[in-house]
Amino acid sequence: MSKDYLAELFDLGGKTVAITGGGGILCGELARALGRAGANVVVLDIFEDKACEVADQVAKGGGKALAVKCDVLDRASIEQAQRAAADAFGQVDILINGAGGNKKEATTGELSFFDLPPEAIRWVFELNILGTIMPCQVFGKSMAEREQGSILNVSSMSAFQPLTRVAAYSAAKAAVSNFTAWLAVHMSQEYAKDIRVNAIAPGFFLTEQNRFLLTDEKTGELTARGQQIIDHTPMGRFGEPKDLVGTVLWLLSPSASFVHGAVIPIDGGFASYSGV
Repeated sequence: MSKDYLAELFDLGGKTVAITGGGGILCGELARALGRAGANVVVLDIFEDKACEVADQVAKGGGKALAVKCDVLDRASIEQAQRAAADAFGQVDILINGAGGNKKEATTGELSFFDLPPEAIRWVFELNILGTIMPCQVFGKSMAEREQGSILNVSSMSAFQPLTRVAAYSAAKAAVSNFTAWLAVHMSQEYAKDIRVNAIAPGFFLTEQNRFLLTDEKTGELTARGQQIIDHTPMGRFGEPKDLVGTVLWLLSPSASFVHGAVIPIDGGFASYSGV
């Protein structure tokens, strides 16, 4: 297989990708990879300093990047980010909805399920599902007008099988998977056949949102839950940010032109293992 053929299959050169939560650990890795793949990267994050840091890293790697402060729960903020991206690069071809996360106060353990505060549950739901839907509305509208584009949402293993302790997060990510399938059908039937919508479902990656559940904050050793996850992951380790890159590049590239409405696990085999 020639390098030219591979380049043709996975070419993202000149495409503009907007990525929410782009200043985080996982999406920062995706932003840097997309820059190396030749895409223009618009790094959107509520923390402007983190967005700028990742954009600088993309530029140092030879890519083109723009950092924009963006609150995915504020439509005006998303619209401003969309205009900034269009002013810089002409149009946004691809949207990655990477903003999301969990909250300790919405997790059972120190609190019982019966005592979880509704404001914490609401925070998790709004960030994960509303924070996915609203960018799809803003960036998806321009895709519908051009009749082409690609949207990639970030679901979770907990959407396939609800995980203990994280009731709100599991339910919210299940909603993201359901919405991904719904939006794929809606875009195709109502707007254009060349707008694709998919999602990835990462397994267990150590991030700031889940570190308190998986490692002891004082010793850094695995908690009982962290060890249980490793024991139920056939590959025997947590994922690393770079493990997301290949699947994401494939889903966004011409080689995945007939992949639509799918949720792709990236989990080291976790979902395949029954425990026996």
